[in-house]
Amino acid sequence: AIIAVVDQFVANVAADSRINGRFATTDIPKLKGHLVDQVCMATGGPCTYKGRDMKTTHAGMKITDADFNALVEDLVAALDKFKVPAREKHELLGILGPMKTDIVE
Repeated sequence: AIIAVVDQFVANVAADSRINGRFATTDIPKLKGHLVDQVCMATGGPCTYKGRDMKTTHAGMKITDADFNALVEDLVAALDKFKVPAREKHELLGILGPMKTDIVE
């Protein structure tokens, strides 16, 4: 289920003209793998995220609140497409939300 949501999320971002340019040079398969591991680990699954921390990964990218909010909207749309229940959706967003301070400059 996490893989399906991540695939849809990445597709949503790719179609989102507000932020898709930020991913023009991104290794998408690697990004998807990191996202799956990160979400799986954050929700208590057996996965281990082995990527860089969010502050290091996004340093110097000048990501704005608007960029971050667009990304969250794309994630919510993916969760809604797969009818993720509200409780689980809010739990995931609650886990990921605090990362904003390490991502937005």
